[in-house]
Amino acid sequence: MAYPGYGGGFGNFRGQMPGMLMGQPVLGPGPHMFLGEYSRHPAYLDSYSAGDPMWTYFTAVAGQDGEVDAEELQKCLTQSGISGTYSPFSLETCRIMIAMLDRDYTGKMGFNEFKELWTALNAWKQHFITIDQDRSGTVEPYELNQAIAAMGYRLSPQTLTAIVRRYSKNGRIFFDDYVACCVKLRALTDFFRRRDHLQEGVVNFVYDDFLQGTMSI
Repeated sequence: MAYPGYGGGFGNFRGQMPGMLMGQPVLGPGPHMFLGEYSRHPAYLDSYSAGDPMWTYFTAVAGQDGEVDAEELQKCLTQSGISGTYSPFSLETCRIMIAMLDRDYTGKMGFNEFKELWTALNAWKQHFITIDQDRSGTVEPYELNQAIAAMGYRLSPQTLTAIVRRYSKNGRIFFDDYVACCVKLRALTDFFRRRDHLQEGVVNFVYDDFLQGTMSI
């Protein structure tokens, strides 16, 4: 089956990296490898990051292991100004950002994963701006539903109502909550999709596997 939200990795928005689907090889200069892997290959990392402006943001907060945890990611994104005029991302949103791309369950993010996140955030931000026409920093529940549909998700009215209830405050959805919603939708869909070997939209879960996947997001 065609899974929702996977037409271009982040939904069908502009700002995507060509060929960038979760868990797919990145083709380009240097060895072909899976997203998030080359943080463990210093020589390739140095050549890849040369002249990259995002490298400055990342290395300013990354630890000696070349990765960032949730607090460091929050600091990095705040200093980069990617939120623009919207409030900076909360620590909880940064935690689920890492969980979305943390395929080895280290609780941290390498530079390649950071670049993947940056591309996704820019796409989500641009789409939020288009629906936040009054520049209030919030959108209406029906606009969130439209955004979810535009990303390719086909969800029941009951599921959409549950999402709005979870991410709205006083009937409005703020940018941080909007991004948190996008991150969780993508992460949970990817978690489910990896286990749906027949691509039928049906999975039998082992209880412990279910908890490991959902509690980490």
